[in-house]
Amino acid sequence: MENRTKVFKRFPKKRYILLFLTFSYLLFANSCMTMRTSTKKTAAFFNEKNVEYISNTVEIDGNKVHYVQTGKPDAPTLVFIHGSPGSWDAYKNYLVDSTLSSKFRIIAPDRPGFGKSGFRRSASLAEQSAILNQIFKKMDNGKPISLIGHSYGGPLIVKMALDAPLYDNLVILAGALDPKAEKPEKWRVPLTWIPLKYLVPGALKPSNDELWLLKKELKELEPSLNELRTKTLIIHGKKDKLVPYSNVPFMVENFKNVDSLKVVTLENENHFIVWTQEELVKKTILDWTKED
Repeated sequence: MENRTKVFKRFPKKRYILLFLTFSYLLFANSCMTMRTSTKKTAAFFNEKNVEYISNTVEIDGNKVHYVQTGKPDAPTLVFIHGSPGSWDAYKNYLVDSTLSSKFRIIAPDRPGFGKSGFRRSASLAEQSAILNQIFKKMDNGKPISLIGHSYGGPLIVKMALDAPLYDNLVILAGALDPKAEKPEKWRVPLTWIPLKYLVPGALKPSNDELWLLKKELKELEPSLNELRTKTLIIHGKKDKLVPYSNVPFMVENFKNVDSLKVVTLENENHFIVWTQEELVKKTILDWTKED
């Protein structure tokens, strides 16, 4: 009888330990792998580069969007949209580039669900387009606006341009537009279920959700691609294994009615051209926007 009592007393302790471990992991999942830069580190970066910047959060219809801005407030605008996962700091070297900042207002937002824009709250391609279009309509300074999107940012800027006539140029960097090229991993499915989705660390949670849905959303987007009119530049590496080069002929075939279409093929580059070919990307954007 005494032994049974001892065993019974041990069970509550194990439950408390399990609850503690679960709670600790949930804290870890929400705080780890945020892929965002703190206010202090942001200030240190721009101060070191001697660049004036704005770090601001705007709210429209309950949706908060954080962005970082440099350059000339009354100049044409370059908007850099990051991939999945990510945040504004994917483009930090572009924000401090003296050539770009002397000619443009440069804005790099955290996409909805990432960074400081409703962190971990997943949003569809259409929802993100609606939110960001409202933001940039509000921020319109009357000068041309160019959208630059890398990876997941590629289909997002196309969706934004189709949904709102605000933009003068699109620059698609290794963009994923072809639904046939998308091969969503089946292991992502359980991680979209409650409660498992809350166990996915940091920015990987909204990233997993949106990447799992992307193939379906690209199929829905495909019939409207021939309605795109916005001048479009495509830069893509031939050795991209994450977003295959087959996306390029797909875009060329479907962007039949754009005002002007240019493709820059990088023979020996992979998916990370934003960083590995930074100078080429900057120069190509400058040349492309000069033609306006």
